[in-house]
Amino acid sequence: MTTTTHNSNNKLGIWMDHSAAHLIEFTNGSAVTKTIASKFTTDVKKLSLNKNENLMHNKEQHQQAEYYNKIGEEIRNYGEVILFGPTNAKVELFNILKANHNFEKIKIETQQTDKMTENQQHAFVKDYFTTS
Repeated sequence: MTTTTHNSNNKLGIWMDHSAAHLIEFTNGSAVTKTIASKFTTDVKKLSLNKNENLMHNKEQHQQAEYYNKIGEEIRNYGEVILFGPTNAKVELFNILKANHNFEKIKIETQQTDKMTENQQHAFVKDYFTTS
């Protein structure tokens, strides 16, 4: 078993829905964004729907789990994380992370927000970490 080292000063904001996550690293007053996209796009969904609903559901669950795992790998390097966005994807991810002891030393919170532009996301993350 590997242990993860993280710097508790590192802060990460993640605006997310079920299709994409915008990881906004907040350091020294500036923000840098990295995007992780879910492989389960609407095109894949339409194609799968035409084949078999059960198959689509299994594929969707697998791809969603892969998506959340990729985000989780990024989160392991941070001490404080805010998950925000318009859908319940952030809560699903939050519950997965809370069930995993590797994330117990990381402060993770969720907040409901609307769809946002990249500038609004940066402002939200900056405000969140400078006032908390």
